[in-house]
Amino acid sequence: MNDNLYKISAILILVAALLYFFFPTLAAWIMVFAVATFIVLTAKNPYPGKSVRGKRLFGFQIFACMLMAVAAYLMLRERNEWVVAMLIAAFLQLYAAIIIPKELEKEKNETNNK
Repeated sequence: MNDNLYKISAILILVAALLYFFFPTLAAWIMVFAVATFIVLTAKNPYPGKSVRGKRLFGFQIFACMLMAVAAYLMLRERNEWVVAMLIAAFLQLYAAIIIPKELEKEKNETNNK
């Protein structure tokens, strides 16, 4: 269930970003709802491993969520800087999404080899 909500909130963030050009007020409220959901789900699912690198990457995800919240606020105020905050957040989320599974696999292999 959480995985589906996570995907839906991510899609709503993208829809709100595109919708902003046509209906800025509606898009901003969709963004606020989607980002709030995304933040709650991310915070409820911390990094399950023990490595310092993995925990640091989870910190990146939390920082990216805070940047998304800033972007949503800027969108509500109809400030165009929201795009910059959202792009930085997207880059950090993408980096963490690529590296965290590799780090978990590395931890799993180290545990199995002992």
